[in-house]
Amino acid sequence: MTQFPLFLSLVITTHNQADHIQALLIEINRTLDELVSDYEIIIVDNASNDDSLLRLKALTGTEGLPNLQVYALTKEVDDDTASWVGLENALGDFVAVLDPLNDDVNFLREMLDEAVSGADVVFANNKQKPAQSFAYRGAYLLFNMLYKWFSGIHLATEAPQYRVLSKCVVNFILQHPQPAITYRHLPATGGFSRVNLSYSARPKLSRTKRLGESVDRGMRLLVSTTRAPMRLVTSLSLFGAVANLVYSLYVVAVAFLKVDVAPGWVSLSLQQSGMFFLISLVLLVLGEYILNMVSLQNEGPLYHVGQEFTSARMTRREKLNIEVAMPQPQKYGTYGEQVGQ
Repeated sequence: MTQFPLFLSLVITTHNQADHIQALLIEINRTLDELVSDYEIIIVDNASNDDSLLRLKALTGTEGLPNLQVYALTKEVDDDTASWVGLENALGDFVAVLDPLNDDVNFLREMLDEAVSGADVVFANNKQKPAQSFAYRGAYLLFNMLYKWFSGIHLATEAPQYRVLSKCVVNFILQHPQPAITYRHLPATGGFSRVNLSYSARPKLSRTKRLGESVDRGMRLLVSTTRAPMRLVTSLSLFGAVANLVYSLYVVAVAFLKVDVAPGWVSLSLQQSGMFFLISLVLLVLGEYILNMVSLQNEGPLYHVGQEFTSARMTRREKLNIEVAMPQPQKYGTYGEQVGQ
């Protein structure tokens, strides 16, 4: 098969995958050797507490694999933020992001076919999903329905995690104040030419996804990527005001038309219960916004790279060090005759 004449950056995130990381990187390295003329593999270690870093350091040694670049985070962050660490440090003409345990690296050829043909963003959706708990599946469906309603895109099918982005898309996302969050949904909504592909490949290894681990990430996505939730707040407030006005008119009408009105306990109870229900909904959504703003202002940087190391051998550097011998200028005598003749 022919190689694509381009420089590809491949971003993967790992967390406690010491037992699998070497085999995964060997497979990825072999695939990219055949796929593109040059590449770099950016591994973002998401604060692993096993031997992952020791394995990665060994793989970047003189006897290890070429073209590896490792960023080790000091604290665990969500998957989107970890992926963005790799994207903003990528140098390639195109940047691919994949989960090595769930995504098929061999499908990159079909994705790059679309990318070099002019697509700014290429998404790939694996029809075979990792194991999920029942509660996670229900909440996942509800979240995607709400997100589709608010923003017009279905994240799971229209903007999956496995993607190839052109460098211009990455540079555009860099201009946003929250690129790590914007990266998740913007390529599907920013007016870029995009292609959605699908394939079927069994995940190599995956633990069961559980609801509690994804609630915070889902809420941050919901309240930070669209104004629709805040529009819901204003709509509820408007509805509460209108309801109060209508109810006041009703009370006034009853006071004029009825003579045997009870002391007012029923009316007061209905009013309080209805208004407190609406206020509770408003406070819930406002509370999520407040939590999001507080986290952005008080938690400091989204991530911090504690260690950074690269492979001892980088093929692009070897290509840059090629010296071309220049022809020596001929020496001439006083009347233009070549010296030595």
